[in-house]
Amino acid sequence: MKNLFKTHNHIRATLLIAILFIASSSSGQKIKPSSSGYAPVNGIKVYYEVYGEGRPLVLLHGAFYTIDMNWADLIPELSKSRKVIAIEMQGHGHSPFSERELSITTLASDVEKLMDYLKIDSADVAGYSMGGSVAYQFAVQSPKRLRKLVIISSTYKTNGWLPIVNGAFKDFKPEFFDNTPLQAGYDAVAPDKTKWRKYLEQMFVFAETPFNVGDSNIAKIAAPVLIISGDNDGTDKIELIKTYQLLGGGVTADIEPMPKSQLAIVPSQGHVSLMMQTTTILAYMNSFLK
Repeated sequence: MKNLFKTHNHIRATLLIAILFIASSSSGQKIKPSSSGYAPVNGIKVYYEVYGEGRPLVLLHGAFYTIDMNWADLIPELSKSRKVIAIEMQGHGHSPFSERELSITTLASDVEKLMDYLKIDSADVAGYSMGGSVAYQFAVQSPKRLRKLVIISSTYKTNGWLPIVNGAFKDFKPEFFDNTPLQAGYDAVAPDKTKWRKYLEQMFVFAETPFNVGDSNIAKIAAPVLIISGDNDGTDKIELIKTYQLLGGGVTADIEPMPKSQLAIVPSQGHVSLMMQTTTILAYMNSFLK
């Protein structure tokens, strides 16, 4: 029975890695950033890339992803009319591993400090998955720095995910991810490839730590918010509509004012497949951020 349990974990890990890899495969034409570098923030260094010109838009990736894995298909279009600033959060991609404890609070603070470094007073912010949770926290911590917020397949609290999502990394071990496309992607850009196992261990702890930005804090967000969710993306749809109601949505717009925030449910989409719907996401974002 013990061996069967271990086998099940290996299968689950293999499937998760395969899904992440497929979702991160870019089919679009990549473009080079106009500038890139490292910003010293809160005792660590955070890697960033800048594309285009115009109103600033900060992009926050999902767990285990890099800028390229998460945003490569969207950046060419988004940067046609905006200054896109894409970030790789602590330990991800080019950003060095740090022993600093991971939390959405510190990661949100990193975003603000990076904006300080780049001399950006305020920006639109878009976050996917883990990046969406960080974006919610940023909206609460740094409201004056936010113009509009885009949340893609994410939540501001642990219970916003279905139970199966919250238990996805239970009993996972770093060795499950060794010699996989995810490790190859890490090795290609990480400043120190020897930190691979430590990075994974840190991420597993982060993924299993409950978080909650707070209902009352979400209700105080003054900036317009666009929530994009797949109909089967692992977010609890009961909690999702409650979130939208906290943001002023869920009204009868025929007899009440249309709320400034928006909710888009994309049919027949999971968590990772949603991010591959480039045309759909671009249409929603372009309309909302204009």
